[in-house]
Amino acid sequence: MSATEEPQKLYAAREPVFPKRVKGRFRNLKWIIMVVTLGIYYLTPWIRWDRGPSLPDQAVLIDLANRRFFFFWIEIWPHEFYFVAGLLIMAGLGLFLFTSALGRVWCGYTCPQTVWTDLFFTVERWIEGDRNARLRLWKQEWNFKKFRLRITKYIAWLLIAVATGGAWVFYFADAPTLLGDLVTFQAPYVAYATIGILTATTFVFGGFMREQVCIYMCPWPRIQAAMMDEQTITVAYRDWRGEPRGKHRKGQENTELGDCIDCMACVNVCPVGIDIRDGQQLECITCALCIDACDDIMDKIGKPRGLIDYMALTDEANERAGKEKISVWKHIFRLRTIIYTVLWSAIGIGLTVLLFIRTDIDMTVAPVRNPQYVTLSDGSIRNTYDVRIRNMTHETSDFSVTLGEGAPFEIEVEGSDTGIVEVPIDSTQLVRVYVTAPAGSDVASTERTDFRLWIEDLSTNTRTFEDTTFFGRDTQ
Repeated sequence: MSATEEPQKLYAAREPVFPKRVKGRFRNLKWIIMVVTLGIYYLTPWIRWDRGPSLPDQAVLIDLANRRFFFFWIEIWPHEFYFVAGLLIMAGLGLFLFTSALGRVWCGYTCPQTVWTDLFFTVERWIEGDRNARLRLWKQEWNFKKFRLRITKYIAWLLIAVATGGAWVFYFADAPTLLGDLVTFQAPYVAYATIGILTATTFVFGGFMREQVCIYMCPWPRIQAAMMDEQTITVAYRDWRGEPRGKHRKGQENTELGDCIDCMACVNVCPVGIDIRDGQQLECITCALCIDACDDIMDKIGKPRGLIDYMALTDEANERAGKEKISVWKHIFRLRTIIYTVLWSAIGIGLTVLLFIRTDIDMTVAPVRNPQYVTLSDGSIRNTYDVRIRNMTHETSDFSVTLGEGAPFEIEVEGSDTGIVEVPIDSTQLVRVYVTAPAGSDVASTERTDFRLWIEDLSTNTRTFEDTTFFGRDTQ
């Protein structure tokens, strides 16, 4: 490198992106998705659901204090975490499925970063104007008007960010009660801290970092290549139809020019500021706004729509060769997507079956192994067990603790002469159970003997069991 040659820069300062407002079918779809997703997020904690006097009346609640998750009529207990794990697996498979079929459709329409950034863009347009007005405002010197518009915009962004952080904490406590505590400054410190952190991240990510979150912070653009193939549908530019670019007017024939008039409409509406005509790029979130912009221009100059469109790599080869375009459904329903769909459906069906066959009572048995067994004065051998009984019904119930039929043991429940334990409504009860093998019996002199403990809800006659092991004194 010569003395006059400057070293190559490894970092480029961010160029602000000012997307232009666009109308069209994909923009309308994004409006609908934004309204629906934001409505679900902000309003769900306020939906009431009557579960009786002993349970919260919030339809969706993550009750960390009592380690419970409520979703309308569904109640998930800590020992049923496999439901949560199953839902997470389904979410992952669903993301793989949609990416394999339709590219980054999640990123373009339903990703929280995309939805909130779109909302911030909308507020920015309302206050500062469309693309050209915002560009002029960005470049002009600071004056009262610029200061007023910026402060107004930041206040609006901050209100959205506060509402976002506030809505999140309402999922973890009774929303009306927590709102009153927040307003009167009686809420827990962690609630204020959570709202502050989420307010700051929403304000910065949605207002300033925007496309940088998608390009630099999100790992999905780098993973998606493994999920996509030549059959994946994504946003692309038909360069064989659009090139060479050039200006021409409606009704004017020019066989030397392609359909692209180089109007930059597709670039001006892009929320990440790329030119889709340069080919597939990591930054593209396939929001399809460039399709709406290009279709509008094609209508104005009398050219067919679809210069920029959703298509697969195989479509490019077929169209260049003059072959018929493959149906969208053939792209979507292929071996890879069918496998993802089958796996996703199997897990969903399995979770649904488990949800409906589970009982309202449950138990866990934990043998006390310090010591492993106790020899009583009459020579009998006793093992001790901690039995946790879960009463997931909505009324206090009496439970009997018994042995399996024909078990060669005697059982005793600590604190109960009858072996009956009262378990409060919708709670758990830990009881200590003693199982004794008579002196001289085979099980007393056998190292390990498997047996079964039963509990029965006496009000409904519902029973469940758990297998465990009795340890005797090995005389061999």
